[in-house]
Amino acid sequence: MLSPRPPAAHILAYAQTLDGGGVEKTLLRLAGSWAQLGRRVTLIVGDVAGPLARDLPDGVEVRQVGTKTMLGMSAIAAQTEAVAPDVLFCPGNHYTALAAWTRLRLGFRCPPIVAKISNALVRRDQNAAVAATYREWLRWHPRFVDRLVAMSPAMAEEACRMMGVPQAMVSVIPNPPPRPAPGTASPLVPNGRFLVGVGRLAPQKRWDRLIDAFADIDARDVSLMILGEGAERATIESQVAAYGLGDRVRLPGHVDDPTPTIARATALALVSDFEGVPGVLRESLAVGTPVVATDSSVAVREIVTSAAVGSVVAPGDAAGLVAALEHWLAPGRSRPNPIPQPGEDAATAYLDLFDETVLEHRFKRGFRPTA
Repeated sequence: MLSPRPPAAHILAYAQTLDGGGVEKTLLRLAGSWAQLGRRVTLIVGDVAGPLARDLPDGVEVRQVGTKTMLGMSAIAAQTEAVAPDVLFCPGNHYTALAAWTRLRLGFRCPPIVAKISNALVRRDQNAAVAATYREWLRWHPRFVDRLVAMSPAMAEEACRMMGVPQAMVSVIPNPPPRPAPGTASPLVPNGRFLVGVGRLAPQKRWDRLIDAFADIDARDVSLMILGEGAERATIESQVAAYGLGDRVRLPGHVDDPTPTIARATALALVSDFEGVPGVLRESLAVGTPVVATDSSVAVREIVTSAAVGSVVAPGDAAGLVAALEHWLAPGRSRPNPIPQPGEDAATAYLDLFDETVLEHRFKRGFRPTA
């Protein structure tokens, strides 16, 4: 006897590029798991070239629509109408404008939309005028999103407050932890003690802040490695050269699996202006490497729960950042015990949410008022 068709049998998701961002990495892990669990998954990508192209999962239909710099709003709406999915998944804050346009264009024909909150909703990088506009934009989300996913309880509370949505509309589902990449090359490990940063070379990550602090630490036998790629490479390289740190700072680019390098580091640093739920902090603590992080998200202190596992400093506290790095560089400093990551059941939790959302959507359509 055949199993009944699940309500969300066909899932459509989309991404701009496969250049290596955390949102896109997580989307590929989820999409692959959904396909393995028997769902049809279609992925719309603006440009399929990039380091993550090798991670495209088997069983997922990939459609390239657009370019590296433009994933057309009209294209997403057109593809949604063409493939007729049961549910549309928006993988992060950066992409919700596309979801809004799709709902506007398709109207009643639009499938239910589930959107994940991937970054902080309170942005320190915004001036007063931009912040006010952004707050108003967040308040519009309940008009086009059916359900929201937050990666931690604190982020769920922030979503309810900033978007004006009831708690019942927000589900808490951690990101699935990364798996070791098959055939990964030997880890990049400098000689001696070293600090590591992992993330895109982008303004949000504020690697300039880390390099400033690194130049001021007393321990001169320590090196710094930043794993990631992005548009800020030239600026960062210029800063490194200006400090005369070319022999102590390495920028090897994107690495498929940074975990082996993180495990050998003295400490991991994340110094962003804003984040969502930084997976790299959880990855670091899972292998017993302490972390130094800016207070870039309400979720940071959910992860760095005590001074025994890491240090949290204010984004603008330059002296505090130097002191935190030197604390973990002190000889004989104890490393934390490994902390298992949450999210092992993330893929099935999403499928349960998708099924529930589709059923709710069908109920509303069946009982919509007539003119």
